[in-house]
Amino acid sequence: MDGSVSRRTVIGAALAAGIPTAVHAQTARRRIRMGVVGGNFGTSFYWHEHPDCVVEAVSDLIPERRKRLQEVYRCAKAYESLEKLILDPDVDAVAVFTGAPDHVRHCLACLKQGKHVICAVPAAMTLEECGRLLEAVKRTGLTYMMAETSWYHQSVISARKWHREGRFGRIFYTEAEYHHPGLEPLFRNPDGSRSWRYGFPPMHYPTHCTGYLVGVTGERMTRVLCTGWGDGHPVLKDNPYKNPFWNETAFFTTSQGNGFRVGIYWNAPVGGTERGQWFGEKMTFYDPHPNGTGHILRRPSDQTERDDGGFIRKLAAFEAYAQPQWWKTEMLPAPLRHESGHDGSHTFLTHEFVDALVSERKPEIDIHAALAMTAPGIVAHQSALRGGEPLKIPSFDR
Repeated sequence: MDGSVSRRTVIGAALAAGIPTAVHAQTARRRIRMGVVGGNFGTSFYWHEHPDCVVEAVSDLIPERRKRLQEVYRCAKAYESLEKLILDPDVDAVAVFTGAPDHVRHCLACLKQGKHVICAVPAAMTLEECGRLLEAVKRTGLTYMMAETSWYHQSVISARKWHREGRFGRIFYTEAEYHHPGLEPLFRNPDGSRSWRYGFPPMHYPTHCTGYLVGVTGERMTRVLCTGWGDGHPVLKDNPYKNPFWNETAFFTTSQGNGFRVGIYWNAPVGGTERGQWFGEKMTFYDPHPNGTGHILRRPSDQTERDDGGFIRKLAAFEAYAQPQWWKTEMLPAPLRHESGHDGSHTFLTHEFVDALVSERKPEIDIHAALAMTAPGIVAHQSALRGGEPLKIPSFDR
């Protein structure tokens, strides 16, 4: 399939994928004044490049990281803490890139002070926190968005477009894998103390996988059976989460009765990857595999082959797909049409949040989508702790 992208294709892809194009009308638009909290991951976004945004203030508890935020975003105003930053009346919205266990506490504080929020993943740590966050967003009427990168991976944008066009037919099964061996250096803070990642349960970080389902078909996960593996390592015996697992594998049933498998592996002889594959009636799409295959499409054909037992079976057509780089197109404002982190997703996340605020619309990854990607992992981990007991997943779409 030709990977070149025409202007008409871009506009059609944006509409099919649910993404507003960034062809700005020549009219004045208000600028969003951002506060950015968290000087590690928080430095990797592009608020300062968006034509409808300016970084008003930054914050980090550590002076060196605070200075780094100021340098990246060319921002003169800095605060020692999130709690001080959110008191600034000139800040409209806050990007919360703090440790996962603090996300809900920090987001609730921002919302209480009347600030819109975009937050790193996961949205919450417990089902109770999911409920509290949802209630606060509904009560305040403010915008909440989760910065899940997989939603804007280039292949996920393509899959979302094809699904909405009906090219898959029914997607009856989806798989997603997040393999990240070698996380041990992140288990410690610079001062040697334990970081929040020390012993963190794999399924409490599910959204790099669940985005491959929710971000394409919009389905919700309703039931799960999950298993975990650990080797008794000291990290697994003594962590604040009482988590005994390095790796967890879950099988979900979706709201449409389809299957979805998720594998999150942090200690295994595997290639690092964030990938998915979608199996449809009319077409199957495979993300690149760390063992060497690229983007692949399979479609029905009239060809046949013989298996090694001599039986004839159908042979689906094999097609290498030249994945478009959607970040080069009019889906983004011109200043953001450049490479960015996590397969080009950071510029998309930047634009989606800013444009949602300026246009006074809901972002794609709103509170409901965020919890639909987060809560299933929380329940999956409980299933693993119970030896693979099938469990129901509550809905937060109310």
